[in-house]
Amino acid sequence: MKLYGDFTKEDWMQALKLSEKGIPESFILHGEWEHQENLDRWKNILADEQWISDWNTVIGNRHENRIGFSNVFGGPSAAITAHRYAVLGTNKFIQTGYFGGLSSDVQYGDILIVTGAYMEDGVSQWYLPRHTLVHADQKLVEAAITFCKEKSYRYVTGTVMSTSAMYMETTELVKNWSEDGHLGVDMETATTFAIAKYFNRSAIGLLNLSDHIIQGETFYTRPEELDNMMDETDSRIRELALYLASLND
Repeated sequence: MKLYGDFTKEDWMQALKLSEKGIPESFILHGEWEHQENLDRWKNILADEQWISDWNTVIGNRHENRIGFSNVFGGPSAAITAHRYAVLGTNKFIQTGYFGGLSSDVQYGDILIVTGAYMEDGVSQWYLPRHTLVHADQKLVEAAITFCKEKSYRYVTGTVMSTSAMYMETTELVKNWSEDGHLGVDMETATTFAIAKYFNRSAIGLLNLSDHIIQGETFYTRPEELDNMMDETDSRIRELALYLASLND
């Protein structure tokens, strides 16, 4: 008898009823609690030879590339997807989603290309117990920057603080994170990065500014006129994520 941490590739293939052909080369994990709209969108994007493994996950082909998408929320949710598919052999993990702004260097409409994540998520330490910061794959970062430059998409690069308790954020705590040099705070990136590193896979984060918490904004006070800009940034991030997912290693 085996427990989850002992599962091999073959064990996960059997548990998920997944064939070798069905294993995605790349996986996009999107951090957001409103999952149904995202799943519907990605079912249309990954429509070729589609396979749905879980309530939050769809796998399919796009231009002959096998890609997975999972809507996750928080480190534990991200870990369930990233761990299983890292064991199965998926080589590339792309974390998308949102972040609270910690710096005036980032503005609505920017794509935050995450170069590293500080590990306060409560999950990443299980994979990298002697680390506090886990880095993105440098080749993916460089490819993302080149893509944004060629498309004239606004972007910034920097680190995020990944936390597991968003509603415990206070003005003083946010100020400390900002003074440490982080551009934003999210809930999933450190988890995804740490699991990728543990299994010797590559990972990158591409995040959209949801609220400028360093300026006292929250989800509930953000100006509504920014919604269209955020939607456009989401569209650009999906385009960039699909481009990176299709790159050969």
